[in-house]
Amino acid sequence: MYWDSTIIILIPAIIFSLVAQLMVKSTFSKYSKEKNSRGLTGADAAREILDRNGLTNVRIERISGSLTDHYDPRANVIRLSDDVYGSATVAAVGVAAHEAGHAVQYATGYAPIKMRNAIIPITQFGSSLSTPLVLLGLVFSWDFLITVGILLFCAVVLFQAVTLPVEFDASGRAIRSLRSSHFLEDDELRDAKKVLTAAAMTYVAAMITAFLSLVRLLLISGRRRR
Repeated sequence: MYWDSTIIILIPAIIFSLVAQLMVKSTFSKYSKEKNSRGLTGADAAREILDRNGLTNVRIERISGSLTDHYDPRANVIRLSDDVYGSATVAAVGVAAHEAGHAVQYATGYAPIKMRNAIIPITQFGSSLSTPLVLLGLVFSWDFLITVGILLFCAVVLFQAVTLPVEFDASGRAIRSLRSSHFLEDDELRDAKKVLTAAAMTYVAAMITAFLSLVRLLLISGRRRR
């Protein structure tokens, strides 16, 4: 990472990111000890939600690790971690329902997730090359490189911005599905929502970090051009 005084601007984002990570781990750990009244495992809940939405073709697999749960649209499979797949806890059901929500988003053509997928290639390119391009442009006084680097990082910020509604919508779908299906009691539903809200804060932290990183690049560019 390039170092100068502007890096101070990232300190609030770093602190918020650390707090968000601690929150999601502690909240998940707390409600992973709380068994749900129906005895549903994460895999059971995900399967039920998928089938109710006509997504019988979406598979569910177990993967190792903790909080590694995700939906892979290319393989059309939901992968649930060891703490979620076979666990009959409130946290497991909430997380599994969230991933099922992502599968439903793809199936229904949810607009933000289409937009996010469209900019993924640019984002992957931009996240690794934007800062080096800006710095090279500053060293050699090539304004074109500076502009390209900043525009590439704008795609990263856009990706994080679009990710927020995607994640919040998946959690909303999860809670509505769990409520309408009576998979969880009211108090269990509130606890599942706490788990998903804590997880969502990590995406808010990523958005803040990306935005402040863009501001930093603009500050570096503006200062060196003067």
